[in-house]
Amino acid sequence: MKISDKIKKAEAEQRPYWSFEYFPPKTETGVMNLYDRMERMYALGPEFIDVTWNAGGTSSDTTMEICTTAQSVYGLETCMHLTCTNMPREKIDIALKEAKAAGVQNILALRGDPPRGQENWTSVDTGFSYSTDLVKYIRKEYGDYFCIGVAGYPEGHPDSETKSNDLLFLKEKVDAGADYIVTQLFYDCDLYLEWVKEVRALGIDTPILPGMMIIQSYGGFKRMTSLCKTTVPKYIYDDLEPIKDDDQAVKDYGVNMMIDMISKLREGGVLGFHFYTLNLERSTRLILEGCGFLPQQEVVKPLPWSPSLAVNRSKENVRPIFWRNRPKSYIARTQNWDEFPNGRWGDSRSPAFGDLDGYGINLKYPADQCLQLWNKPTSVRDVSDIFVDYINGKVSCLPWCDSPLQGESEIIKERLSTLNKNGFLTINSQPAVDGALSSDKTFGWGPKNGFVYQKAYLEFFVSAQALDLLLDRVSQYPYITFYAINREGDLRTNTKGDTPNAVTWGVFPGQEIVQPTVVDGQAFNAWKDEAFELWRQWSSLYEAESSSKSLLTGIYDNWFLVNIVDNNYKSRFAIFDLLDDVKAELTGEVLH
Repeated sequence: MKISDKIKKAEAEQRPYWSFEYFPPKTETGVMNLYDRMERMYALGPEFIDVTWNAGGTSSDTTMEICTTAQSVYGLETCMHLTCTNMPREKIDIALKEAKAAGVQNILALRGDPPRGQENWTSVDTGFSYSTDLVKYIRKEYGDYFCIGVAGYPEGHPDSETKSNDLLFLKEKVDAGADYIVTQLFYDCDLYLEWVKEVRALGIDTPILPGMMIIQSYGGFKRMTSLCKTTVPKYIYDDLEPIKDDDQAVKDYGVNMMIDMISKLREGGVLGFHFYTLNLERSTRLILEGCGFLPQQEVVKPLPWSPSLAVNRSKENVRPIFWRNRPKSYIARTQNWDEFPNGRWGDSRSPAFGDLDGYGINLKYPADQCLQLWNKPTSVRDVSDIFVDYINGKVSCLPWCDSPLQGESEIIKERLSTLNKNGFLTINSQPAVDGALSSDKTFGWGPKNGFVYQKAYLEFFVSAQALDLLLDRVSQYPYITFYAINREGDLRTNTKGDTPNAVTWGVFPGQEIVQPTVVDGQAFNAWKDEAFELWRQWSSLYEAESSSKSLLTGIYDNWFLVNIVDNNYKSRFAIFDLLDDVKAELTGEVLH
Protein backbone atom coordinates (compact mmCIF):
# COMPACT_ATOMS: atom_id res chain seq x y z
CA MET A 1 0.00 0.00 0.00
CA LYS A 2 1.24 3.50 -0.73
CA ILE A 3 2.30 5.63 2.23
CA SER A 4 0.39 8.56 0.74
CA ASP A 5 -2.84 6.53 0.97
CA LYS A 6 -2.17 5.61 4.59
CA ILE A 7 -1.46 9.25 5.44
CA LYS A 8 -4.63 10.39 3.65
CA LYS A 9 -6.71 7.90 5.65
CA ALA A 10 -5.18 8.94 9.00
CA GLU A 11 -5.60 12.64 8.20
CA ALA A 12 -9.24 12.11 7.17
CA GLU A 13 -9.87 10.36 10.50
CA GLN A 14 -8.09 13.21 12.33
CA ARG A 15 -5.99 10.76 14.35
CA PRO A 16 -2.30 10.92 15.21
CA TYR A 17 0.00 8.57 13.29
CA TRP A 18 3.71 7.82 13.30
CA SER A 19 6.49 6.01 11.45
CA PHE A 20 10.00 4.74 12.20
CA GLU A 21 13.35 5.01 10.43
CA TYR A 22 16.04 2.31 10.71
CA PHE A 23 19.54 2.04 9.27
CA PRO A 24 21.24 -1.16 8.02
CA PRO A 25 23.62 -2.62 10.65
CA LYS A 26 27.14 -3.50 9.55
CA THR A 27 27.16 -7.13 10.76
CA GLU A 28 24.99 -10.18 10.15
CA THR A 29 24.30 -10.44 13.87
CA GLY A 30 23.29 -6.79 13.94
CA VAL A 31 20.80 -7.39 11.12
CA MET A 32 19.25 -10.34 13.00
CA ASN A 33 18.97 -8.24 16.15
CA LEU A 34 17.33 -5.46 14.14
CA TYR A 35 14.72 -7.91 12.83
CA ASP A 36 13.90 -8.86 16.43
CA ARG A 37 13.56 -5.18 17.34
CA MET A 38 11.45 -4.37 14.28
CA GLU A 39 9.13 -7.26 15.11
CA ARG A 40 8.67 -5.98 18.67
CA MET A 41 8.19 -2.39 17.49
CA TYR A 42 5.51 -3.59 15.06
CA ALA A 43 3.30 -3.70 18.17
CA LEU A 44 3.78 0.07 18.53
CA GLY A 45 1.62 0.55 15.45
CA PRO A 46 3.72 2.52 12.93
CA GLU A 47 1.98 3.36 9.67
CA PHE A 48 5.24 2.54 7.90
CA ILE A 49 8.98 2.20 8.35
CA ASP A 50 11.82 3.34 6.16
CA VAL A 51 15.36 2.03 5.77
CA THR A 52 18.33 4.24 4.92
CA TRP A 53 20.70 3.80 1.99
CA ASN A 54 24.32 4.70 2.70
CA ALA A 55 26.17 7.19 0.54
CA GLY A 56 27.08 5.46 -2.69
CA GLY A 57 24.92 2.48 -1.88
CA THR A 58 27.68 0.83 0.16
CA SER A 59 25.04 -1.01 2.19
CA SER A 60 22.53 -1.32 -0.64
CA ASP A 61 22.31 -5.11 -0.51
CA THR A 62 21.57 -4.98 3.22
CA THR A 63 19.02 -2.20 2.73
CA MET A 64 17.24 -4.29 0.10
CA GLU A 65 17.32 -7.39 2.30
CA ILE A 66 15.88 -5.50 5.29
CA CYS A 67 13.16 -3.89 3.17
CA THR A 68 12.16 -7.22 1.62
CA THR A 69 12.10 -9.00 4.99
CA ALA A 70 10.19 -6.21 6.74
CA GLN A 71 7.59 -6.15 3.98
CA SER A 72 7.13 -9.88 3.39
CA VAL A 73 7.89 -11.48 6.78
CA TYR A 74 6.84 -8.91 9.37
CA GLY A 75 4.06 -7.19 7.45
CA LEU A 76 5.53 -3.70 7.84
CA GLU A 77 4.73 -1.19 5.12
CA THR A 78 8.26 -0.31 4.04
CA CYS A 79 9.87 2.62 2.30
CA MET A 80 13.35 2.28 0.80
CA HIS A 81 15.70 5.27 0.74
CA LEU A 82 17.41 5.84 -2.60
CA THR A 83 20.17 8.40 -3.04
CA CYS A 84 22.01 9.99 -5.97
CA THR A 85 25.41 9.76 -4.25
CA ASN A 86 27.85 7.61 -6.27
CA MET A 87 24.89 6.02 -8.06
CA PRO A 88 25.18 5.76 -11.85
CA ARG A 89 21.89 5.26 -13.63
CA GLU A 90 22.37 1.52 -14.04
CA LYS A 91 22.59 1.13 -10.25
CA ILE A 92 19.43 3.20 -9.83
CA ASP A 93 17.68 0.93 -12.35
CA ILE A 94 18.74 -2.22 -10.50
CA ALA A 95 17.61 -0.84 -7.15
CA LEU A 96 14.17 0.18 -8.46
CA LYS A 97 13.69 -3.13 -10.27
CA GLU A 98 14.56 -5.11 -7.13
CA ALA A 99 12.33 -2.92 -4.97
CA LYS A 100 9.34 -3.51 -7.23
CA ALA A 101 10.04 -7.25 -7.39
CA ALA A 102 10.09 -7.34 -3.57
CA GLY A 103 6.71 -5.62 -3.37
CA VAL A 104 8.17 -2.39 -2.01
CA GLN A 105 5.96 0.41 -3.30
CA ASN A 106 7.49 3.39 -1.48
CA ILE A 107 10.75 5.23 -2.22
CA LEU A 108 12.32 8.18 -0.35
CA ALA A 109 14.26 9.94 -3.10
CA LEU A 110 17.27 11.86 -1.80
CA ARG A 111 20.36 13.53 -3.19
CA GLY A 112 22.33 12.06 -0.30
CA ASP A 113 25.35 13.19 1.67
CA PRO A 114 28.91 13.24 0.34
CA PRO A 115 30.65 9.85 0.68
CA ARG A 116 32.64 9.31 3.86
CA GLY A 117 35.93 11.22 3.72
CA GLN A 118 34.70 13.58 0.99
CA GLU A 119 33.80 17.15 1.96
CA ASN A 120 31.78 18.23 -1.06
CA TRP A 121 29.05 16.43 -2.95
CA THR A 122 29.72 15.61 -6.59
CA SER A 123 27.67 13.74 -9.18
CA VAL A 124 28.85 10.67 -11.09
CA ASP A 125 28.74 9.93 -14.81
CA THR A 126 25.22 8.92 -15.98
CA GLY A 127 23.95 9.68 -12.47
CA PHE A 128 21.73 12.42 -11.08
CA SER A 129 22.79 15.67 -9.46
CA TYR A 130 19.58 16.47 -7.59
CA SER A 131 16.76 14.57 -5.98
CA THR A 132 14.36 16.37 -8.33
CA ASP A 133 16.03 14.57 -11.23
CA LEU A 134 15.66 11.24 -9.41
CA VAL A 135 11.95 11.88 -8.77
CA LYS A 136 11.40 12.73 -12.45
CA TYR A 137 13.25 9.59 -13.54
CA ILE A 138 11.23 7.30 -11.26
CA ARG A 139 8.00 8.81 -12.55
CA LYS A 140 9.17 8.46 -16.17
CA GLU A 141 10.17 4.81 -15.77
CA TYR A 142 7.50 3.56 -13.36
CA GLY A 143 4.61 5.96 -13.69
CA ASP A 144 2.39 5.90 -10.62
CA TYR A 145 3.63 2.56 -9.23
CA PHE A 146 5.86 4.07 -6.53
CA CYS A 147 4.81 6.49 -3.82
CA ILE A 148 7.73 8.93 -3.65
CA GLY A 149 8.81 10.86 -0.60
CA VAL A 150 11.34 13.70 -0.55
CA ALA A 151 13.23 15.60 2.14
CA GLY A 152 12.31 19.02 3.49
CA TYR A 153 14.59 21.35 5.47
CA PRO A 154 12.90 23.65 8.00
CA GLU A 155 16.15 25.63 8.34
CA GLY A 156 17.12 25.36 4.68
CA HIS A 157 19.53 22.83 3.17
CA PRO A 158 23.16 23.60 4.14
CA ASP A 159 24.08 23.83 0.44
CA SER A 160 21.28 26.27 -0.44
CA GLU A 161 22.25 29.90 -0.77
CA THR A 162 19.08 31.11 0.95
CA LYS A 163 16.12 29.61 2.73
CA SER A 164 13.84 31.05 0.04
CA ASN A 165 15.79 29.22 -2.66
CA ASP A 166 15.50 26.01 -0.71
CA LEU A 167 11.72 26.36 -0.57
CA LEU A 168 11.64 26.76 -4.34
CA PHE A 169 13.74 23.60 -4.71
CA LEU A 170 11.21 21.78 -2.50
CA LYS A 171 8.39 22.95 -4.79
CA GLU A 172 10.32 21.62 -7.79
CA LYS A 173 10.52 18.20 -6.13
CA VAL A 174 6.80 18.17 -5.42
CA ASP A 175 5.96 19.37 -8.93
CA ALA A 176 8.18 16.58 -10.30
CA GLY A 177 5.92 14.02 -8.66
CA ALA A 178 6.71 13.73 -4.92
CA ASP A 179 3.81 12.46 -2.80
CA TYR A 180 4.94 13.45 0.71
CA ILE A 181 7.72 15.26 2.56
CA VAL A 182 9.81 14.11 5.53
CA THR A 183 11.79 16.84 7.24
CA GLN A 184 15.30 17.05 8.57
CA LEU A 185 15.58 16.97 12.37
CA PHE A 186 14.80 20.14 14.32
CA TYR A 187 14.35 21.17 17.96
CA ASP A 188 12.61 24.52 17.60
CA CYS A 189 8.86 23.88 17.19
CA ASP A 190 8.02 27.50 16.40
CA LEU A 191 10.61 27.51 13.64
CA TYR A 192 9.10 24.33 12.17
CA LEU A 193 5.50 25.56 12.27
CA GLU A 194 6.48 28.84 10.64
CA TRP A 195 8.31 26.91 7.90
CA VAL A 196 5.18 24.82 7.25
CA LYS A 197 3.21 28.05 6.73
CA GLU A 198 5.81 29.21 4.20
CA VAL A 199 5.60 25.85 2.39
CA ARG A 200 1.81 26.04 2.19
CA ALA A 201 2.00 29.65 0.99
CA LEU A 202 3.87 28.37 -2.09
CA GLY A 203 0.88 26.18 -2.95
CA ILE A 204 2.43 22.94 -1.72
CA ASP A 205 -0.35 20.85 -0.17
CA THR A 206 1.65 17.61 0.00
CA PRO A 207 1.62 15.90 3.46
CA ILE A 208 4.59 16.88 5.64
CA LEU A 209 5.98 14.61 8.35
CA PRO A 210 8.27 16.26 10.94
CA GLY A 211 11.47 14.30 11.53
CA MET A 212 11.80 13.62 15.27
CA MET A 213 15.37 12.88 16.39
CA ILE A 214 15.38 11.58 19.96
CA ILE A 215 18.36 12.60 22.11
CA GLN A 216 19.99 9.30 23.06
CA SER A 217 23.38 10.61 24.23
CA TYR A 218 24.94 14.03 24.71
CA GLY A 219 27.87 13.34 22.39
CA GLY A 220 25.63 11.98 19.64
CA PHE A 221 23.29 14.95 20.00
CA LYS A 222 26.18 17.41 19.63
CA ARG A 223 27.62 15.61 16.59
CA MET A 224 24.29 15.33 14.79
CA THR A 225 23.19 18.92 15.37
CA SER A 226 26.63 20.16 14.31
CA LEU A 227 26.61 18.03 11.15
CA CYS A 228 23.11 19.17 10.17
CA LYS A 229 23.67 22.77 11.33
CA THR A 230 20.53 22.48 13.47
CA THR A 231 19.35 25.37 15.60
CA VAL A 232 19.08 24.26 19.22
CA PRO A 233 17.15 26.47 21.67
CA LYS A 234 19.35 27.68 24.52
CA TYR A 235 17.17 26.07 27.18
CA ILE A 236 18.04 22.61 25.83
CA TYR A 237 21.76 23.20 26.24
CA ASP A 238 21.13 24.67 29.68
CA ASP A 239 19.10 21.61 30.70
CA LEU A 240 21.65 19.14 29.34
CA GLU A 241 24.79 20.77 30.72
CA PRO A 242 24.49 19.48 34.34
CA ILE A 243 23.54 15.93 33.23
CA LYS A 244 25.65 15.53 30.08
CA ASP A 245 27.90 12.88 31.69
CA ASP A 246 24.94 10.83 32.98
CA ASP A 247 23.83 8.73 29.99
CA GLN A 248 20.56 7.57 31.53
CA ALA A 249 19.62 11.07 32.65
CA VAL A 250 20.25 12.33 29.10
CA LYS A 251 18.03 9.57 27.65
CA ASP A 252 15.27 10.37 30.12
CA TYR A 253 15.54 14.07 29.27
CA GLY A 254 15.37 13.23 25.55
CA VAL A 255 12.14 11.29 26.07
CA ASN A 256 10.44 14.03 28.10
CA MET A 257 11.61 16.77 25.76
CA MET A 258 10.26 14.89 22.74
CA ILE A 259 6.88 14.38 24.43
CA ASP A 260 6.75 18.16 25.03
CA MET A 261 7.71 18.87 21.40
CA ILE A 262 5.01 16.57 20.06
CA SER A 263 2.44 18.21 22.33
CA LYS A 264 3.36 21.66 20.95
CA LEU A 265 3.28 20.41 17.37
CA ARG A 266 -0.14 18.85 17.87
CA GLU A 267 -1.40 22.18 19.16
CA GLY A 268 -0.15 23.59 15.86
CA GLY A 269 -2.26 21.07 13.92
CA VAL A 270 0.37 18.35 13.27
CA LEU A 271 -0.93 14.77 13.25
CA GLY A 272 1.94 12.70 11.80
CA PHE A 273 5.43 12.16 13.22
CA HIS A 274 8.46 10.37 11.76
CA PHE A 275 10.89 9.02 14.37
CA TYR A 276 14.60 8.65 13.63
CA THR A 277 14.96 5.65 15.96
CA LEU A 278 18.71 5.08 15.50
CA ASN A 279 17.66 1.39 15.68
CA LEU A 280 16.74 1.87 19.35
CA GLU A 281 13.45 0.82 20.85
CA ARG A 282 13.00 1.94 24.46
CA SER A 283 12.95 5.72 24.02
CA THR A 284 10.58 5.52 21.05
CA ARG A 285 8.18 3.32 23.01
CA LEU A 286 8.27 5.60 26.06
CA ILE A 287 7.54 8.65 23.92
CA LEU A 288 4.55 7.01 22.23
CA GLU A 289 3.23 5.90 25.62
CA GLY A 290 3.80 9.38 27.07
CA CYS A 291 1.86 10.93 24.19
CA GLY A 292 -1.00 8.47 24.60
CA PHE A 293 -0.40 7.07 21.11
CA LEU A 294 -1.70 3.55 21.71
CA PRO A 295 -2.47 1.57 18.54
CA GLN A 296 -5.72 -0.38 18.28
CA GLN A 297 -5.39 -4.17 18.62
CA GLU A 298 -6.91 -4.81 15.19
CA VAL A 299 -4.15 -2.66 13.65
CA VAL A 300 -1.36 -4.42 15.53
CA LYS A 301 -2.73 -7.94 15.00
CA PRO A 302 -5.13 -8.26 12.06
CA LEU A 303 -4.35 -12.01 12.22
CA PRO A 304 -2.60 -14.24 14.81
CA TRP A 305 0.54 -14.00 12.66
CA SER A 306 1.94 -10.93 10.90
CA PRO A 307 0.38 -10.79 7.41
CA SER A 308 2.90 -10.41 4.62
CA LEU A 309 2.68 -7.31 2.45
CA ALA A 310 4.39 -9.00 -0.50
CA VAL A 311 2.28 -8.40 -3.60
CA ASN A 312 1.83 -12.10 -4.38
CA ARG A 313 0.60 -12.82 -0.84
CA SER A 314 -2.14 -10.19 -0.69
CA LYS A 315 -4.92 -12.79 -0.25
CA GLU A 316 -3.03 -15.09 2.11
CA ASN A 317 -4.98 -15.66 5.33
CA VAL A 318 -4.19 -19.26 6.26
CA ARG A 319 -0.85 -20.72 7.41
CA PRO A 320 0.30 -24.00 8.94
CA ILE A 321 1.20 -23.53 12.59
CA PHE A 322 4.54 -25.32 12.32
CA TRP A 323 6.57 -22.28 11.15
CA ARG A 324 5.05 -20.04 13.81
CA ASN A 325 8.48 -19.45 15.40
CA ARG A 326 10.40 -19.32 12.09
CA PRO A 327 8.27 -17.04 9.86
CA LYS A 328 11.20 -15.94 7.72
CA SER A 329 11.85 -19.54 6.72
CA TYR A 330 8.18 -20.08 5.86
CA ILE A 331 8.14 -17.01 3.63
CA ALA A 332 11.31 -18.17 1.88
CA ARG A 333 10.08 -21.72 1.30
CA THR A 334 6.76 -20.56 -0.15
CA GLN A 335 7.89 -17.48 -2.07
CA ASN A 336 7.42 -19.16 -5.46
CA TRP A 337 3.83 -20.21 -4.86
CA ASP A 338 1.44 -18.75 -7.42
CA GLU A 339 -1.56 -19.00 -5.11
CA PHE A 340 -1.83 -19.03 -1.34
CA PRO A 341 -4.52 -20.84 0.65
CA ASN A 342 -7.28 -18.49 1.70
CA GLY A 343 -10.86 -18.37 2.80
CA ARG A 344 -12.90 -20.34 5.29
CA TRP A 345 -13.12 -23.37 2.99
CA GLY A 346 -9.64 -23.12 1.53
CA ASP A 347 -7.18 -25.99 1.46
CA SER A 348 -4.01 -25.20 3.42
CA ARG A 349 -1.82 -27.05 0.96
CA SER A 350 0.16 -25.96 -2.05
CA PRO A 351 1.84 -28.18 -4.66
CA ALA A 352 5.27 -27.95 -3.05
CA PHE A 353 7.29 -26.27 -0.38
CA GLY A 354 10.71 -25.04 -1.49
CA ASP A 355 13.53 -27.53 -1.08
CA LEU A 356 15.80 -27.05 1.90
CA ASP A 357 18.90 -26.78 -0.28
CA GLY A 358 17.47 -23.74 -2.01
CA TYR A 359 16.66 -21.80 1.13
CA GLY A 360 19.69 -22.29 3.34
CA ILE A 361 18.18 -23.61 6.57
CA ASN A 362 20.55 -22.13 9.13
CA LEU A 363 20.84 -21.31 12.79
CA LYS A 364 19.87 -17.76 13.58
CA TYR A 365 23.28 -16.59 14.85
CA PRO A 366 26.93 -17.26 13.94
CA ALA A 367 28.62 -20.28 15.51
CA ASP A 368 30.40 -18.42 18.32
CA GLN A 369 27.18 -16.79 19.49
CA CYS A 370 25.26 -20.07 19.30
CA LEU A 371 27.91 -21.71 21.49
CA GLN A 372 27.51 -18.93 24.04
CA LEU A 373 23.77 -19.54 24.08
CA TRP A 374 23.76 -23.35 24.20
CA ASN A 375 27.20 -24.25 25.52
CA LYS A 376 28.31 -27.90 25.06
CA PRO A 377 25.60 -30.37 26.10
CA THR A 378 26.80 -33.92 26.78
CA SER A 379 23.56 -35.55 27.98
CA VAL A 380 19.83 -35.38 27.27
CA ARG A 381 19.50 -33.68 30.66
CA ASP A 382 21.87 -30.93 29.46
CA VAL A 383 19.75 -30.45 26.33
CA SER A 384 16.51 -30.36 28.31
CA ASP A 385 18.05 -27.76 30.64
CA ILE A 386 18.69 -25.53 27.61
CA PHE A 387 15.03 -25.87 26.61
CA VAL A 388 13.91 -25.13 30.17
CA ASP A 389 16.10 -22.02 30.21
CA TYR A 390 14.44 -20.90 26.97
CA ILE A 391 10.98 -21.37 28.47
CA ASN A 392 12.03 -19.31 31.50
CA GLY A 393 13.59 -16.52 29.44
CA LYS A 394 17.22 -17.29 30.32
CA VAL A 395 18.06 -18.27 26.73
CA SER A 396 16.81 -15.93 24.00
CA CYS A 397 16.32 -18.46 21.21
CA LEU A 398 16.53 -22.09 20.14
CA PRO A 399 17.32 -23.44 16.68
CA TRP A 400 13.53 -23.78 16.10
CA CYS A 401 12.50 -20.57 17.83
CA ASP A 402 13.88 -17.27 16.53
CA SER A 403 12.31 -15.20 19.31
CA PRO A 404 11.57 -15.58 23.04
CA LEU A 405 8.50 -17.53 24.18
CA GLN A 406 5.30 -15.78 23.09
CA GLY A 407 3.32 -13.95 25.74
CA GLU A 408 0.22 -16.11 25.39
CA SER A 409 2.20 -19.13 26.61
CA GLU A 410 2.70 -17.48 30.00
CA ILE A 411 -0.38 -19.31 31.36
CA ILE A 412 1.14 -22.71 30.46
CA LYS A 413 4.76 -21.75 31.16
CA GLU A 414 5.10 -23.86 34.32
CA ARG A 415 3.69 -26.96 32.60
CA LEU A 416 5.98 -26.39 29.59
CA SER A 417 8.97 -26.16 31.89
CA THR A 418 8.03 -29.46 33.58
CA LEU A 419 7.58 -31.20 30.23
CA ASN A 420 11.04 -30.17 29.08
CA LYS A 421 12.58 -31.34 32.35
CA ASN A 422 10.90 -34.68 31.67
CA GLY A 423 12.46 -35.04 28.21
CA PHE A 424 9.67 -33.69 25.96
CA LEU A 425 11.60 -30.98 24.13
CA THR A 426 8.96 -28.42 23.13
CA ILE A 427 9.42 -26.08 20.16
CA ASN A 428 5.89 -24.71 19.60
CA SER A 429 2.79 -24.29 21.73
CA GLN A 430 -0.42 -22.39 22.19
CA PRO A 431 -2.95 -22.56 25.04
CA ALA A 432 -6.66 -23.18 24.57
CA VAL A 433 -8.75 -20.02 24.31
CA ASP A 434 -12.54 -20.04 24.58
CA GLY A 435 -13.97 -16.83 23.16
CA ALA A 436 -11.53 -14.08 24.16
CA LEU A 437 -12.43 -10.61 22.92
CA SER A 438 -10.60 -9.67 19.74
CA SER A 439 -9.32 -6.61 21.64
CA ASP A 440 -7.67 -8.77 24.34
CA LYS A 441 -4.04 -7.66 24.73
CA THR A 442 -2.72 -11.23 24.98
CA PHE A 443 -4.94 -13.39 22.77
CA GLY A 444 -6.83 -10.86 20.64
CA TRP A 445 -6.53 -10.31 16.89
CA GLY A 446 -8.76 -9.23 14.04
CA PRO A 447 -11.55 -6.63 13.76
CA LYS A 448 -13.08 -5.10 16.87
CA ASN A 449 -16.13 -6.55 18.64
CA GLY A 450 -15.14 -10.09 17.68
CA PHE A 451 -14.26 -13.25 19.58
CA VAL A 452 -11.25 -15.50 19.07
CA TYR A 453 -10.72 -19.18 19.82
CA GLN A 454 -7.79 -21.58 19.97
CA LYS A 455 -7.32 -25.29 20.44
CA ALA A 456 -4.46 -26.26 22.71
CA TYR A 457 -1.46 -27.20 20.57
CA LEU A 458 1.94 -28.64 21.43
CA GLU A 459 4.90 -29.64 19.27
CA PHE A 460 7.96 -31.41 20.64
CA PHE A 461 10.79 -33.89 20.06
CA VAL A 462 10.66 -37.13 22.02
CA SER A 463 12.52 -40.43 22.22
CA ALA A 464 11.17 -43.50 20.43
CA GLN A 465 10.53 -45.21 23.78
CA ALA A 466 8.41 -42.34 25.06
CA LEU A 467 6.54 -42.21 21.74
CA ASP A 468 5.53 -45.88 22.05
CA LEU A 469 4.01 -45.16 25.45
CA LEU A 470 2.30 -42.06 24.07
CA LEU A 471 0.69 -44.15 21.31
CA ASP A 472 -0.58 -46.62 23.92
CA ARG A 473 -2.07 -43.86 26.06
CA VAL A 474 -3.55 -41.46 23.52
CA SER A 475 -6.69 -43.53 22.90
CA GLN A 476 -7.82 -42.63 26.44
CA TYR A 477 -8.07 -38.98 25.33
CA PRO A 478 -10.83 -38.92 22.68
CA TYR A 479 -10.42 -35.26 21.70
CA ILE A 480 -6.69 -35.48 21.00
CA THR A 481 -5.23 -35.91 17.51
CA PHE A 482 -1.56 -36.17 16.70
CA TYR A 483 1.12 -36.61 14.07
CA ALA A 484 4.52 -38.16 14.86
CA ILE A 485 7.36 -38.57 12.39
CA ASN A 486 11.11 -39.24 12.39
CA ARG A 487 13.66 -37.89 9.97
CA GLU A 488 13.28 -40.96 7.73
CA GLY A 489 9.59 -40.18 7.26
CA ASP A 490 8.12 -42.95 9.46
CA LEU A 491 4.73 -41.35 10.15
CA ARG A 492 2.28 -42.26 12.93
CA THR A 493 -1.07 -40.51 13.28
CA ASN A 494 -4.61 -41.03 14.53
CA THR A 495 -6.15 -38.53 12.10
CA LYS A 496 -8.50 -39.73 9.37
CA GLY A 497 -8.07 -38.24 5.93
CA ASP A 498 -5.92 -35.25 5.10
CA THR A 499 -8.31 -32.36 5.74
CA PRO A 500 -6.61 -29.42 7.50
CA ASN A 501 -7.52 -29.01 11.17
CA ALA A 502 -8.14 -25.36 12.16
CA VAL A 503 -6.46 -24.61 15.49
CA THR A 504 -7.20 -20.87 15.57
CA TRP A 505 -10.39 -19.14 14.45
CA GLY A 506 -12.23 -15.89 14.90
CA VAL A 507 -15.88 -14.83 14.81
CA PHE A 508 -16.40 -11.20 13.78
CA PRO A 509 -19.46 -9.05 13.00
CA GLY A 510 -20.62 -9.16 9.40
CA GLN A 511 -18.24 -11.77 8.00
CA GLU A 512 -17.60 -15.49 7.76
CA ILE A 513 -15.62 -17.33 10.39
CA VAL A 514 -11.88 -16.79 9.83
CA GLN A 515 -9.58 -19.80 10.30
CA PRO A 516 -6.02 -18.45 9.88
CA THR A 517 -3.92 -21.21 11.52
CA VAL A 518 -4.12 -24.91 10.69
CA VAL A 519 -2.46 -28.29 11.18
CA ASP A 520 -2.22 -30.60 8.17
CA GLY A 521 -0.15 -33.63 7.26
CA GLN A 522 1.50 -32.43 4.06
CA ALA A 523 2.79 -29.22 5.62
CA PHE A 524 3.98 -31.16 8.69
CA ASN A 525 5.97 -33.50 6.45
CA ALA A 526 7.66 -30.50 4.81
CA TRP A 527 8.35 -28.90 8.19
CA LYS A 528 9.81 -32.20 9.45
CA ASP A 529 12.75 -31.93 7.05
CA GLU A 530 13.59 -28.45 8.32
CA ALA A 531 13.06 -29.34 11.98
CA PHE A 532 15.45 -32.28 11.88
CA GLU A 533 17.97 -30.40 9.75
CA LEU A 534 18.25 -27.87 12.58
CA TRP A 535 19.47 -30.66 14.91
CA ARG A 536 22.18 -31.41 12.35
CA GLN A 537 23.07 -27.73 12.12
CA TRP A 538 23.36 -27.56 15.90
CA SER A 539 25.58 -30.65 15.99
CA SER A 540 27.88 -29.11 13.35
CA LEU A 541 29.03 -26.53 15.92
CA TYR A 542 31.11 -29.21 17.66
CA GLU A 543 34.19 -31.28 16.87
CA ALA A 544 33.60 -34.51 14.94
CA GLU A 545 34.47 -36.84 17.83
CA SER A 546 33.01 -34.73 20.63
CA SER A 547 30.34 -36.01 23.00
CA SER A 548 28.14 -33.01 22.15
CA LYS A 549 28.13 -33.86 18.45
CA SER A 550 27.46 -37.53 19.21
CA LEU A 551 24.56 -36.65 21.50
CA LEU A 552 22.84 -34.27 19.06
CA THR A 553 23.41 -36.61 16.11
CA GLY A 554 21.77 -39.39 18.13
CA ILE A 555 18.67 -37.24 18.67
CA TYR A 556 18.68 -36.32 14.97
CA ASP A 557 18.83 -39.99 13.96
CA ASN A 558 16.51 -41.60 16.51
CA TRP A 559 13.98 -39.21 18.00
CA PHE A 560 10.51 -38.29 16.70
CA LEU A 561 8.88 -34.93 16.06
CA VAL A 562 5.32 -34.88 17.42
CA ASN A 563 2.46 -32.41 17.20
CA ILE A 564 -0.68 -32.77 19.32
CA VAL A 565 -4.00 -30.92 19.08
CA ASP A 566 -6.66 -31.06 21.79
CA ASN A 567 -9.82 -30.52 19.75
CA ASN A 568 -11.79 -29.73 22.90
CA TYR A 569 -10.97 -26.02 23.03
CA LYS A 570 -12.67 -25.75 26.43
CA SER A 571 -9.96 -27.98 27.93
CA ARG A 572 -6.67 -26.29 28.84
CA PHE A 573 -4.43 -29.04 30.19
CA ALA A 574 -5.44 -32.40 28.65
CA ILE A 575 -2.28 -32.55 26.51
CA PHE A 576 -0.11 -31.98 29.58
CA ASP A 577 -2.04 -34.61 31.55
CA LEU A 578 -1.45 -37.12 28.74
CA LEU A 579 2.29 -36.49 28.67
CA ASP A 580 2.50 -36.58 32.47
CA ASP A 581 0.93 -40.06 32.27
CA VAL A 582 3.54 -41.11 29.71
CA LYS A 583 6.38 -39.83 31.89
CA ALA A 584 4.95 -41.66 34.92
CA GLU A 585 5.13 -44.93 33.00
CA LEU A 586 8.68 -44.22 31.89
CA THR A 587 10.05 -43.65 35.39
CA GLY A 588 7.31 -44.66 37.80
CA GLU A 589 6.62 -41.06 38.77
CA VAL A 590 6.10 -37.66 37.22
CA LEU A 591 9.10 -35.41 37.77
CA HIS A 592 8.15 -31.89 38.87
